Amino acid sequence: MQISTTAPVLQFRLAETSDAATIETLVNSGYRGEASRQGWTTEADLLGGTRINLQEVNDLMSSNDSVILLCLQNAAIIGCVLLQHEAASVYLGMFVVQPNLQANGIGRQLMHAAEDLVKTRWRAEKIWMTVITLRTELIAYYVRRGYQQTGRYKPFPPEIAQAFATVDHLQFEVLEKSLRYE
Repeated sequence: MQISTTAPVLQFRLAETSDAATIETLVNSGYRGEASRQGWTTEADLLGGTRINLQEVNDLMSSNDSVILLCLQNAAIIGCVLLQHEAASVYLGMFVVQPNLQANGIGRQLMHAAEDLVKTRWRAEKIWMTVITLRTELIAYYVRRGYQQTGRYKPFPPEIAQAFATVDHLQFEVLEKSLRYE
């Protein structure tokens, strides 16, 4: 799929078990550690440690109600997003593009492909996510993509905050988007 003449040509497919280690590396490099600082979606100033481990990736992939959509360029996995079906909605998480490729329209294409998959696979009424409230630039990005700030908040898992947080008072805001069907 190509959205504009300047956007990179990307392919999308569902993750397979053999992709788990690549997904683990991609997600961790996109959010935490020094490599994540190459992109603008880093959480490295807020949290240390790893975002996900191999067992967690495998658990997500083995769930009947979730899939991981991969974004590929020239056969290399450069992005992914987790989609978890919950009743009439789908949770979107683990949305990441390889840090050195961010700000090139890849995330926009991946988001569009994820929303199309949600519509065709589950015909869900809405898609939702949680974003750390301190990540105002990330919230603004999602708002520009049609997600609405709900004013609803979820606590940050205390066991993760105690082990990895470098700042106090972390919490998530719930963002959601109504899906339209033609």
